[in-house]
Amino acid sequence: MLAVENLHVSYGQSEVIHGLDFALKPGEIVAIMGRNGMGKTTLMKSLMGIVPSTRGVIRIGGTEVEGIESYRRVAAGLAYVPQGRMIFSAMTVKENIETGLTVTGETSVPDHIYELFPVLLEMKSRRGGNLSGGQQQQLAIARALASKPKVLLLDEPTEGIQPSIIKEMARTLCRIRDEMGLSILVSEQVLSFALDMADRVLVIEKGEIVHESARQGIDEQKVASFLSV
Repeated sequence: MLAVENLHVSYGQSEVIHGLDFALKPGEIVAIMGRNGMGKTTLMKSLMGIVPSTRGVIRIGGTEVEGIESYRRVAAGLAYVPQGRMIFSAMTVKENIETGLTVTGETSVPDHIYELFPVLLEMKSRRGGNLSGGQQQQLAIARALASKPKVLLLDEPTEGIQPSIIKEMARTLCRIRDEMGLSILVSEQVLSFALDMADRVLVIEKGEIVHESARQGIDEQKVASFLSV
């Protein structure tokens, strides 16, 4: 569903991503793990077209999207929840989610999105800026799902979220995969969260994948060693 081949990304003369290769199967959740500064966010922004890649191929369900604008990648089936959530704080919850409908031609929020996030239905007339961090994260995911994606990218979704909400978020991502058939790529530092929802874990270090493991049989100590400062 998502295929990345020989991806290189640079900021000026400094290359940050060095020839990454990986793929997501339909209905698979993959966690990209690594410490700060190892290239996780750069990778996510590059997949979304916010940061241009210098070389490589990106495919969404067989459609090559490398080199095209971000909005066209959304139309091809890619959705992005950025680090820090980036919701529209002055707009209502309902209006925030509706911004994700622009590529679908629909005008009202699908019922299944409110079923996934009941708190957003209760608060649909409240301004996004008045929601808690966890509620804003749910709103950002709901907005992304409104575009009916094939692949969902989440960048550091647990940042600033309390542990009880993190557990609930893992359950919700599994439900999204199971009910909507999405492939999900999550960049993350919290190993317990990754183990709660990911089918596979990739570890990125200095712009290269240095470890890969299925969740079943994963060497938690080895993965944790890559994440320790």
